[in-house]
Amino acid sequence: MTVISRRGALMLTASAAGFALARPALAQKRYRIGFSQATMNHPWRVAMVETNNAYIDVNLSDVEFIFTDGQDNANKQVADVESLMVQGLDVLMISPVTADALTPVVADVMAAGIPVLTIDREVNTDVTSHIGARNLPIGEAAGQFLVNKFGGKAKIIELQGSAGASATVDRNVGFANGLKGHEGMKIVANPYCDYLQEKALAYMVDALQRFGPGEFDAIYTHADEMAFAAIQAMEEAGRTDPVSIVAINGANGAIDLVAEGKMDATFTYPYCAPEGVQYAYKVAKGETIEKEIILNSVAVTAENAEEMRGKGY
Repeated sequence: MTVISRRGALMLTASAAGFALARPALAQKRYRIGFSQATMNHPWRVAMVETNNAYIDVNLSDVEFIFTDGQDNANKQVADVESLMVQGLDVLMISPVTADALTPVVADVMAAGIPVLTIDREVNTDVTSHIGARNLPIGEAAGQFLVNKFGGKAKIIELQGSAGASATVDRNVGFANGLKGHEGMKIVANPYCDYLQEKALAYMVDALQRFGPGEFDAIYTHADEMAFAAIQAMEEAGRTDPVSIVAINGANGAIDLVAEGKMDATFTYPYCAPEGVQYAYKVAKGETIEKEIILNSVAVTAENAEEMRGKGY
């Protein structure tokens, strides 16, 4: 269902009404920004939408923000984008479920003359700009971290995100790149868990039956929530064998666990807010922005976890 920022609309209506009494010929121009979100089933993605929306409410009274929830279903997200196209958008922001499935409809949006900003995840066609951190080097840094920790010899379980998503591909390939040249670093399992805690928990409960103590040394997850699941599964199974846990995204809960010594590292991935709407607004007004906006990632380890507390999502 399409949701409209009601607070922003009310602010605009009140402001416009007061202004119109004095100078009716100079009504404020409104910009319509649409955001097709892949899914709202993950706190990182909820933070992305809510923070962008809150920024508009406070700072951009001339913007109407419309967002849709693709519910992690590519077919629904395609239909969402087609619906947004006919609503007179000035800019479309999109974080696609998968690159391949959303590429054709994004190409249609661009062909219709509507600028497109891809957020976090990418598509396989030309867009106005892409905003996000670079997943490939983040995954590589995670791999190098484990190489250094284990001296080049360890057995690893990799809990991947959603199959076909550009972030998943890059976090997997980058991690493999980080392990290159170290034949002793072995990935013993790498299931897709869709970035979801419940799916990762179900997998890990089963995995702990198959892998006994000493049969894996580390767990690398494409999202912190899957690391939480791994820790929960091990605690509930009474497993006390030392396992290094490294994740990506930088949730506040993960930063706390690193500070407490229950995780070894999390690599932050900015949730593209409020940068998403800040750049979308520039484009809506006709400004030119860079083809790629790269947001910085921070490696949160025991050395800096305390100072990073509260700086996640």
